[in-house]
Amino acid sequence: MGVKAGPAEVPSPPRRVLLAPSPRSRELGMDLGTLAVLWLSGVALIYLLWQVPHLPAWGQRQSARSPAHGPHPAWEPLGGERQGPDSCRLLLVESTPQDLPYAAGSPSAQPLAQAWQQLLDAAQESVHVASYYWSLTGPDIGANDTSAQLGEALLRKLQQLLDRNVSLAVATSHPTLVRNSTDLKALEARGAQVRRVPMGRLTGGVLHSKFWVVDGLHVYLGSANMDWRSLSQVKELGAVIYNCSRLARDLEKTFQTYWVLGAPRAVLPKHWPGNFSTHINRFQPLYTRFDGVHTTAYFSASPPALCPHGRTRDLDALLAVMRGARQFLYVSVMDYFPTTRFTRPARYWPALDNALREAAFGRGVRVRLLVSCWLHTDPGMFPYLRSLQAFSDPEAGISVDVKVFIVPVGNHSNIPFSRVNHSKFMVTERAAYIGTSNWSEDYFSSTSGVGLVVSQRAPAGEPGRGTVQEQLRQLFERDWSSPYAVGLDGQAPGQDCMWQD
Repeated sequence: MGVKAGPAEVPSPPRRVLLAPSPRSRELGMDLGTLAVLWLSGVALIYLLWQVPHLPAWGQRQSARSPAHGPHPAWEPLGGERQGPDSCRLLLVESTPQDLPYAAGSPSAQPLAQAWQQLLDAAQESVHVASYYWSLTGPDIGANDTSAQLGEALLRKLQQLLDRNVSLAVATSHPTLVRNSTDLKALEARGAQVRRVPMGRLTGGVLHSKFWVVDGLHVYLGSANMDWRSLSQVKELGAVIYNCSRLARDLEKTFQTYWVLGAPRAVLPKHWPGNFSTHINRFQPLYTRFDGVHTTAYFSASPPALCPHGRTRDLDALLAVMRGARQFLYVSVMDYFPTTRFTRPARYWPALDNALREAAFGRGVRVRLLVSCWLHTDPGMFPYLRSLQAFSDPEAGISVDVKVFIVPVGNHSNIPFSRVNHSKFMVTERAAYIGTSNWSEDYFSSTSGVGLVVSQRAPAGEPGRGTVQEQLRQLFERDWSSPYAVGLDGQAPGQDCMWQD
């Protein structure tokens, strides 16, 4: 799940342009007049873009007989763009750990395993996956448990995908948390393209993103890694967007940043080439209709070094959603630290903490923070949570409540790194944010992550039509009001967060 190990503490190398003009170009440039220099500059830029390793993209399919390894995979173009207007549709998806029942009639989202299977069934040309690590079978972690069947079925579906000549490209973090996993080797043997991105060397973090782009048309984004436990033993939340090529192609650009950096000897560019830039961001979101509902949407990314021109930084997206809240601001996240976590000495980092306090104090927004508590929770988090809770002052109209969510372990103690609420989302009356990052400084400064910001307005005369922020609010309140959400007063300092029967 990527929930224990943190970004590697590796210093970033000096950042250089990805590829430079040849020495011969520079030599000629010194002897020519101003006009010739400008001309050569244009040639040099074209040369730079041409030398960027070929990226798998929508509308391309890998030849089944092409080499599965190496920096320059062979791709067979399929032709032009898909024709016709988008008919965008968004569904919230979640996974609920086994033996975690909710009250009858509680709101719910589509099961994540079902949504992933449907995306693969719909794939016709390409599937691009960014994931922290892969562990889809029980033997990967030495576990013999029937709950691994959903992950194993997904791996078979991916293999069948390749058998019907749909290309599969994977960007994953290097080194990996799961050293015994054979998933990617099995997929590479059938023709999948895999790049292992050394984010520690490049930015000092890890590739912690979790998203899919299917056919340049459909998207999944959320908290779940490519891990069988994410489907049956861990609580996850995400979103699937169908038939929305403008958003899918925009998220594809973030996938391509990983793909380039996964090439041999890749270095961070000082300036990303223009084909990585975007015009869809928090200042100019995509404005369209999702199932007839007026919708604005955009993707954010972290760290800043992986945000080409126009891309909203993930931290800025979170802060913008917070600033827009006027009634309520609900957050569900696994870890909450207003500090760095994986650098020494630790630094104080109050950006998100201050924004929560400002919303409650300055605008009278009702703030609720739901943080995960499990076997591997760092007890150093609780003083920060108690400080935030103590900021609440009902008599002064300041409402800040904090709870921890504990997934009962039950008879699943044989499964390591499971039984936790791994979700990372925020919702206000105006917008929904679904992301992949925990809340501490490192996830926004050195580790890769992505976020989706969506705001919907129900049609006039249809007040009962549920917007995505209304649906997400209902899921949050279901968790908040459940017996698994415990107030800080009932959580002793240093308690190991094991469920007490």
